Amino acid sequence: MVGLPYKMERRAVADFVDQVVLHIRAGDGGNGCASVHREKFKPLGGPDGGNGGRGGDVILEVDPNTATLLDYHRRPHRKADNGKQGQGSNREGANGADVVLPVPNGTVVKDAKTGEVLIDLVGMGTRYVIAQGGHGGLGNAALANSKRKAPGFALLGEPGDALDVMLELKSVADVALVGFPSAGKSSLIAALSAARPKIADYPFTTLIPNLGVVTAGETVFTVADVPGLIPGASQGKGLGHEFLRHVERCDMLVHVIDCATMEPGRDPITDYEVIEAELHAYGKLEDRPRMVVLNKADVPDARELADIVRADLQERGLKVFTVSAATHEGLRELTFAMGEWVAAARAARPVEEPTRLVLRPKQLGAATFAVRKVNDNLFQVTGEKPERWIRQTDFTNDEAVGYLADRLERLGVEEELVKAGATAGAEVVIGSMDDGYIFDWQPTLNAESINSGPRGTDNRLG
Repeated sequence: MVGLPYKMERRAVADFVDQVVLHIRAGDGGNGCASVHREKFKPLGGPDGGNGGRGGDVILEVDPNTATLLDYHRRPHRKADNGKQGQGSNREGANGADVVLPVPNGTVVKDAKTGEVLIDLVGMGTRYVIAQGGHGGLGNAALANSKRKAPGFALLGEPGDALDVMLELKSVADVALVGFPSAGKSSLIAALSAARPKIADYPFTTLIPNLGVVTAGETVFTVADVPGLIPGASQGKGLGHEFLRHVERCDMLVHVIDCATMEPGRDPITDYEVIEAELHAYGKLEDRPRMVVLNKADVPDARELADIVRADLQERGLKVFTVSAATHEGLRELTFAMGEWVAAARAARPVEEPTRLVLRPKQLGAATFAVRKVNDNLFQVTGEKPERWIRQTDFTNDEAVGYLADRLERLGVEEELVKAGATAGAEVVIGSMDDGYIFDWQPTLNAESINSGPRGTDNRLG
């Protein structure tokens, strides 16, 4: 029997995950098509290559039927579909299908590398585009103009966003039950609601947050029974932050104190002060109202102790209830007191409009760029437009390379390179120094001076 609690704990952990790193990638845009319209007696009818389709987005959506991140723990890599390539006869490629990932209410999305909070997903139906699909490349029909009437090239589709994010679940409940392990929180929530948490008389029986729905007259609210606290929890000891993360959103904290404990150095007042010290050290919970539940009143010695400490706790401005989760004594009064506080908190909150779709701002096609002199013979060009144009260019097509050169010249890149001190034959990198594109620069950019490979390759012309 000694090993039974351990096995039960392992099974519980496998069924609930509240933090996971997710590797996501949006779909790439489809390539544009280079095609010339042909029909009988009209062999050269003009360009008719269609545009490529847009890559699919990756979207996070708060789903009422999702309560854990377990599925992403098992399958952490998710990718949207790519856009299809354009075709002749001005047929555009199909857009890639979006991937919608359901997450629980109260999921915080962070950048896995920096820890920056990207969004806090609260409210059923809230949607957030975490990775945007790449734009499809233009076909040669869209590239035709008065000077270039029949382009023999098309633009490539752009890659979709790729990033690693951390999903962190914080329970959304009205009331949080806090207290030492085995204080009776699980028994209390089972008595107050229809929830059936695992109950046993050993520390850390509760390894996952349990949510119970409680009715007090016309007020229906949720109560969270979460892993017990121990001294040092605010620094991560025991279940530490895994517990405290789940009480941040609650409107009210209810101390559940075990009046029947026989552990040395434990008494109701000390237990209350230890838990309060941990809550204070963790922070972000100072404004939550508190009440105290003196539990296990069905034990004679526990009832006597509860009567002794009640006055001391009331002098601290706390509402105190003596209850027994086993016999249901005092639960009705406790339920209606919590319901009254919850109703007041809801009435005080401003009405929030549900957020349905959140787009991550992105400066596509920004006109600015920068030229940096790395050394006497090496210059770097960075900026949204030139870097996008590089990704769109098919370097196996001389006409496409010439089109890139014209775009860079019109943007003013050549002029800025001259100002920076670049001379004929200097190496110019567009993009990052690690994987940008490099070419040997000439005073007037043209198809012969553009290199068709990434930095690090020996594929330069001129």
